[in-house]
Amino acid sequence: MRAARLIKMVLLLQSRPAMTAAELARELEVSERTVTRDAQALSEAGVPVYADRGRAGGYRLIGGYRTRLTGLARSEAEALFLSGVPGALREMGLEDAASAARLKVSAALLPSLRDASRAAAQRFHLDAPNWFAEPRTPPLLPAVADAVWDDRRITARYRSRETEVERVLEPYGLVLKAGVWYVCARVTEGGSFRVYRIDRFTAAEAGGERFERDEEFDLPAFWAERAAQFARSILRAEVVVRVSADGARRLPYAVDPASAREALAEAGAPDEEGWLTVTLAVESEKVAHAQLAGLGPEVEVLAPPSLRARFADDAIRLGRLYGT
Repeated sequence: MRAARLIKMVLLLQSRPAMTAAELARELEVSERTVTRDAQALSEAGVPVYADRGRAGGYRLIGGYRTRLTGLARSEAEALFLSGVPGALREMGLEDAASAARLKVSAALLPSLRDASRAAAQRFHLDAPNWFAEPRTPPLLPAVADAVWDDRRITARYRSRETEVERVLEPYGLVLKAGVWYVCARVTEGGSFRVYRIDRFTAAEAGGERFERDEEFDLPAFWAERAAQFARSILRAEVVVRVSADGARRLPYAVDPASAREALAEAGAPDEEGWLTVTLAVESEKVAHAQLAGLGPEVEVLAPPSLRARFADDAIRLGRLYGT
C-alpha cells in the first residue's frame, strides 16, 4: 500500500513543477504529516525530492529527475480506454485504476503535452443517464464487472416477473444504456446469449473457474441486434391516426421513432386539410394513449374505437375544466 503511494507521489511531482503538502495530501488521500514522512522516505531512497519552505513552498523534484516506473498494469490499461466515461468507471469500481493510468501516461509525456488530459476533460464530458431520471448504481455491478474483466463464470439469481431464476452465466460484456446497466452473457445451460438487467440481480457470485471466450463475439454488433429485436418485440398493437403537418413533425418524438418514420413513409397523400393518415405500431393501447396525448389537437385517433373513445372522453373532461 505504501509503496504504491510513494510511486504515485513521485509521478505527481514528475508531472507538475511543484505541489504543496495540502495538494499532495488531497491527491494521495492522506494527511499532510504522512506526506512529509513519505517525502523523507523518498529522499532517503535516493529520489531527489526537495521541500521549499514558506507560504508559497511545496515539494518538487530537482535535477530533471524522471522515473521509469510508468509501465501500465493490465487493469490500468483497460481502464484508460474508458476514461471518457468517469461515471461508469466509478460505478464499476475502476476509478482508482483509471486515475493511476492517467497519472502514468501524464508522467511519461513531454512537459508541453502534460495538460492534454485536463484540456480534453474540459472539452468533452459524457452524461449517460436520461434527463429527469435519478441514476442508481446496482449494488452488484462491481462484482459482475470484476467477473467480466476476468472472464469468470458467475452464479446469478435474477428477478423475472414474480419469480427468481438461478443461472450460471459467462458474462461477456457490460452495456450502459440510458442510465441502466446490462450484462450480455452466455448461459452455460444451452449456450445461448442473453441480455440481463443488472439491477434485477438479487445475487451474483463469481467462481474460480474461467471460461473461454468466443473470439467471434462482437459486443457492439450483438447489442445493436438485440436492441432492435427488443424494440420490435414490444410494438404488438396498431393504431390508425390522422396528424397535421405539425403533428407529423412531432410524431417521432412522441412515439417510437422507428415506428413513426416507417408509418410516415408509408402514408398516402395529405387530405384536403393537409393531414396525413398513418398506421402506427405501438406497445399497447394504454401506452399509445399516453404518448399521443402529448400531440394535443394535432392528432386524431381513428382506430381502434376504444382508443378513440379514450380521447373523446379526454376532450369532454378538458372542456369541462376550461369551461367550453
